[in-house]
Amino acid sequence: MKLKVLFTVCIIAIFFSNVSAQDIKSTEKKNKEYEVAVYYFPNYHPDSINTRWHGKNWTEWEVVKAAKPRFTGHEQPKIPTWGYFNEADPKWAAKEIDMAADNGIDCFIYDWYWYSNTGQYLQEGLEKGFLKAPNRNRLKFALMWANHDWLNIQPATFDNSRVKLTEGEISKELWETISTYIVEKYFKQPNYWKIDGKPYFSIYEIITFINGIGGIGEAKKAIQLLDEKTRKAGFPGVHFNIMSWMVNNDLVKQLKGNGAPKTAKEMMTTLQCESVSTYAYIHHFNYSKSDFPTVPYTEALTQNKRYWDSFIKDYPDILYTPNVSMGWDASPRCMQSDKFELNDYPWTPVLTGNTPEAFGKALTDAKYFLDRYNPKHKILVLNSWNEWTEGSYLLPEKRYGDAYLKAIKIVFGN
Repeated sequence: MKLKVLFTVCIIAIFFSNVSAQDIKSTEKKNKEYEVAVYYFPNYHPDSINTRWHGKNWTEWEVVKAAKPRFTGHEQPKIPTWGYFNEADPKWAAKEIDMAADNGIDCFIYDWYWYSNTGQYLQEGLEKGFLKAPNRNRLKFALMWANHDWLNIQPATFDNSRVKLTEGEISKELWETISTYIVEKYFKQPNYWKIDGKPYFSIYEIITFINGIGGIGEAKKAIQLLDEKTRKAGFPGVHFNIMSWMVNNDLVKQLKGNGAPKTAKEMMTTLQCESVSTYAYIHHFNYSKSDFPTVPYTEALTQNKRYWDSFIKDYPDILYTPNVSMGWDASPRCMQSDKFELNDYPWTPVLTGNTPEAFGKALTDAKYFLDRYNPKHKILVLNSWNEWTEGSYLLPEKRYGDAYLKAIKIVFGN
């Protein structure tokens, strides 16, 4: 008996001698009751396509710098504490990772782009920055394919004369290439975000995807193809997510082809959608009757909280991940010499009163909602890590420093 006990103790000792502090930390993160993911907009590094469209070494920092106050009390331009850094530099990416992980954030969801006439776009922030950072395993990452038309809104003119630089629709042939790249380049990364072991993949404009690829039948085959490739790579399948603003019966009427779904529920069921996320308050906030140019932050939050409850009532079988937005001010994307009045995006109202305290209260409300909802996975998505030109960012800024990040740590940190 003593020999058996001694043998067991030795085995346990050997096991723990091979478990690093990082492994233990990773296990703790896996066991967190809540997961906090934040959207990352990677337009703050030089990109060859931006060079073609805007000039050599252009980045969206130029739009941030050019912003001006458009009304009394308007806080523009925003001044980033870290300056106008290159996110594709792994040293800067490492700073971002540490700051996010230290303040209760678990995952960066990268806005990701691949167009039919340009190929990949803005990928180097992820591939040369985040994935090359020495501390990358402190944070998970995932993709939200932002498959919308890319319009020249850097900046946009008030007359709404949009220049379409590229289209969001793609062919079945291109999807074959894209889906393989996603699985091989990203899903196989050790810190890719998974839900129930399945790599998470989100599409921003599901209706654009369906119409471009040839209708609902072809779209179903396309998602099944991605799932099959994911399974062959050793995973139990793909966790397929879509954005909530297209879960709309009126928008579903835009679907083309025979057998097009009549309802959003039918569309999601056909595509075997497992979860739905909201990108920003603006998608579920009717500002048309508000007093331009400002709207209270609390008003946008209240309308979004109503949406949270309505979604889980209407679609009880689909996981919903609510959104908390830090703010909204798309005025930097408006031509600064044009008048500032209500019009199509980006000529939208500015949310005011979005202090770190108000943001913290919104986080607490979201936590309470998740507890009431009580799904298997309590996930919150935040807008945004660095949407500077939409007025929603968590990176340190001149006025409040890192106070928004500290609010996340207080509510959701370990």
